[in-house]
Amino acid sequence: MFNNWLRTNKFAMWLLTIIRVYIGYEWMTAGWGKLTGGFDAGGFLQGAIAKAAGDHPAVQGWWAAFLEHGALPDVKLFNVIIPLGEFLVGLGLILGTFTTFAALMGLVMNAAFLFSGTVSTNAQMLLLEVLIIVAAANAGKIGLDHWVLPYLRGLWNKMTHKTTKDDGTTHTPFKKQTA
Repeated sequence: MFNNWLRTNKFAMWLLTIIRVYIGYEWMTAGWGKLTGGFDAGGFLQGAIAKAAGDHPAVQGWWAAFLEHGALPDVKLFNVIIPLGEFLVGLGLILGTFTTFAALMGLVMNAAFLFSGTVSTNAQMLLLEVLIIVAAANAGKIGLDHWVLPYLRGLWNKMTHKTTKDDGTTHTPFKKQTA
């Protein structure tokens, strides 16, 4: 019942737009600050790894192992993808373009920050992103998704449905034709 309300109700559409723009602004400003002010994830990663020690670790051992052996050796890559990802998620949410995907990528980043022992606003943003993801297209109706999604659906339908040629034969794109 609540899912249906989120996905179809006009009041929910307006509420989701407010939530979407708020979260988008938070992501975009965080990403922009890192893009323009310099960003080095090395200290954050080392701090998260250190939080995996002791009797009551804030970071699980498996996550710390990933950070130590996967993320930290490639910190230069993370120095680029984190701020760029934050900025693009924010831009997508503010403009309402690929809204569900942008919210999903924001959720993934918030989860990674939570796994790394940083609470801050991550839990709140994660919960709001879940609402946007569950609402699907309704969250982006007041945005560019209003035009982008129907256009993409039309393209998809053209590429995947059978068409009849002038000679009466049928053609299905992307499927192997047999003689």
